[in-house]
Amino acid sequence: MTVRLTGGRTAIEFLTCTDQNTLTDNKNVHSKRIPVVDLFAGPGGLGEGFSSILSPKGNRLFDVRVSIEKDAVAHRTLSLRALFRSFPVGKAPDYYYDYVRGDISREELLLNSAIPEESKQAFEHARLATLGETPARKVNEWIREALPEDQPWVLIGGPPCQAYSLVGRARMRGKDPIAFEEDGRHFLYKEYLRIIKDFGPSVFVMENVKGILSSTHGGSPIFGRILEDLSHPGNGHEYDIRSLVVPGKDSAKNHQNFIIRSERYGIPQTRHRVILFGVRKDLVKAEYGTLTALRGDPVTAGMALSGLPPLRSRISKELDSHEAWLNALREAPRTLKDWKSELKIAIEDRMAEAINKAGTRPSTGSRFLASTRATDSKLPQELHSWFNDPRLGGVIQHESRSHMRSDLHRYLFAACYGTEERVSPRLRSFPPGLLPNHMNVTDETVPFPDRFRVQLRGEPSSTVVAHIAKDGHYYIHPDPSQCRSLTVREAARLQTFPDNYFFEGNRTQQYTQVGNAVPPWLARQIAVVVANFLS
Repeated sequence: MTVRLTGGRTAIEFLTCTDQNTLTDNKNVHSKRIPVVDLFAGPGGLGEGFSSILSPKGNRLFDVRVSIEKDAVAHRTLSLRALFRSFPVGKAPDYYYDYVRGDISREELLLNSAIPEESKQAFEHARLATLGETPARKVNEWIREALPEDQPWVLIGGPPCQAYSLVGRARMRGKDPIAFEEDGRHFLYKEYLRIIKDFGPSVFVMENVKGILSSTHGGSPIFGRILEDLSHPGNGHEYDIRSLVVPGKDSAKNHQNFIIRSERYGIPQTRHRVILFGVRKDLVKAEYGTLTALRGDPVTAGMALSGLPPLRSRISKELDSHEAWLNALREAPRTLKDWKSELKIAIEDRMAEAINKAGTRPSTGSRFLASTRATDSKLPQELHSWFNDPRLGGVIQHESRSHMRSDLHRYLFAACYGTEERVSPRLRSFPPGLLPNHMNVTDETVPFPDRFRVQLRGEPSSTVVAHIAKDGHYYIHPDPSQCRSLTVREAARLQTFPDNYFFEGNRTQQYTQVGNAVPPWLARQIAVVVANFLS
């Protein structure tokens, strides 16, 4: 029986003849795991989603045989996850959990004599290489060794997006227009194209930012060139490229149909990305499926963050303590003194309530927070099961940042305003005493009028991007009593990474990886469409 994705009020149901996490075995295709090659893999969001699809026997349907990433830290994350997935589902060894909790080093993990040979091989499937610089023959050798003959396989990945994103284009073109035109990232998709030409995957899934639709190079649109190149890569291969959200062979005529609005598919985030679904034309025998949008309310940021232990932030540029932090919060109501707003009394009441509750927030978190009881989660059951791993025994990578005293005042105001008005305040709504540099600012005079953005409990979050590594101003926690920006684990929740997914590197590097990723829960749904087509 084919798996269908159908919408519920706040969840996605996976309907099969067996259970909600499996796909039916097929004698011709599903008797063997379907190989996947992941290019520009980042920390592995796409690969994680594909790897999560199981057969009724509990085996992974897809097998990520090669994943290539140029960033050394993201590569460490990829290789660790490959090791985790090399074990049967739910059977990862205790020493994996010892490592992510910080009880043993990575070296101790990898040198453990209990790691079987196949797990060591899986660990090495993640390749540290820069596509476009690493010799093509070397990349081809990795792929050739990973692919069995006469078996369907899938190519996934997304070329770097800085040259296509609206913010990236404005920044680079404004700084140096000539360098922008010569930036090689405009054409990194050609590395993806070269592999399609050389190996002819049965299916490919390519992801990029929405800005690629309007990006130009040399004065002409680049997206049309990309579509033409991918449709006719050469070497006798031709591809039918479709939308994953609009059915029918004519879906490609309107380029807007390639945009996937993630909040419509159970992602607690308004992440809008272009995703191309390419099928080799000799395999197109009939119409093929698309994603099925939710019927009902979206999954909200409040749902995604529920169940995680509440934390306070630290204070930067002064001695930090719980009492010092509380004192900083107690100063915040004074900043409303000259604020001429009908909301003043309501916000003062919200602040007082939050400050009182903040007295119960002594923890700033850590790499691992132990928990001996089930946490209160408001997630739909499917997402709760997706995130939760009881073997963790708590929460990993849930540690707050440090913020300046003045920013704590702004965060408290923004969170109280968001709770009261159910909208994040723009700078024109801020009291004069909270404006940066105490300047009078309006939307017309400030480049980023929403530079302090609180995430709202009752809405999907704003897009989590790599900028979250710079500061927390765009990612203020909705709970005023915590008065802080989001932790790595909370950002990972909004991106739908399972709670046992460990991001290597320092905290800045962890945030960057999370922001650069494809949400695994969305990738999982795409993988179901691909699996149904191949079956």
